[in-house]
Amino acid sequence: MARQPWIQPGTLISMEVLYGLHPVEEALRSGSRPLDHISVARERESRRDPRLDAVLDLARAEGIRITTEPREQLTRQCRTDAHQGIVAFVRERKLLSLEDLLASPPSARNEHRFFLALDGIEDPHNLGALLRSADGAGIDGVVLPERRAAPLSAVASKSSAGASEHIRIAQVVNITRALETMKRQNVWVVGLDERGSAEYTDFDFRQDICLVLGREGSGLHDLVKRTCDHLLRIPMAGSVSSLNVSVAGAVVMYEAMRQRRGSQSQGAQPHRPASKTLKPRKGLGS
Repeated sequence: MARQPWIQPGTLISMEVLYGLHPVEEALRSGSRPLDHISVARERESRRDPRLDAVLDLARAEGIRITTEPREQLTRQCRTDAHQGIVAFVRERKLLSLEDLLASPPSARNEHRFFLALDGIEDPHNLGALLRSADGAGIDGVVLPERRAAPLSAVASKSSAGASEHIRIAQVVNITRALETMKRQNVWVVGLDERGSAEYTDFDFRQDICLVLGREGSGLHDLVKRTCDHLLRIPMAGSVSSLNVSVAGAVVMYEAMRQRRGSQSQGAQPHRPASKTLKPRKGLGS
């Protein structure tokens, strides 16, 4: 997120900016980090807006200070005019370590853990869209690399509609080493790739899984690809050979959720994927 130094009496604190109704509301609801204050466009506050009023009422209930500023000032602070007239100044987010992520049990929704690892996603809009889908699909945690990837910025938060405030996120120096660590913890590492040996619907997601998605256009790095236990593909029936990475990720995450919900209702036991020869079909998962 765009970091903004905000001076409190006698102290210089590094602040981050969240903008837009959904991101600010979800930051308030999640309680994952303290908000310093919220600024509202003076023009916006002067007219009745039920959605904005609801967010401000929530902020007041939490004792958050609210100020009014000219809309142009908010635009300068956010470096965009897409702030919807509301900006929150929050303490810098402290991400988890991989060990912290792995130490937590699966959520109440899942019998088995389900992680998402992103191998160099560069577009913050794609990152935000993936975090939104991950939250909706019940992902237990997301692994992000420290370098050569989109930061967890205000743009990503806005694109996630605030879901990034609820997702547990770990940041690692080396994504390949992180995946190797997960494998030692009995987590199956499954990548999405156009040359995958099986279609994603043929894979059994009812086990501890880490789904790995690669860069826009070029997909998974070679070393990451070799680290994966399985490579899956999404079949394509039209003229276009690929899906956007955020769309492809959502497709597979929701298939995994469908399978897991089915196993809970039917009492089915998870099993490891059987190796079988499938006819090659066109498809791209990056």
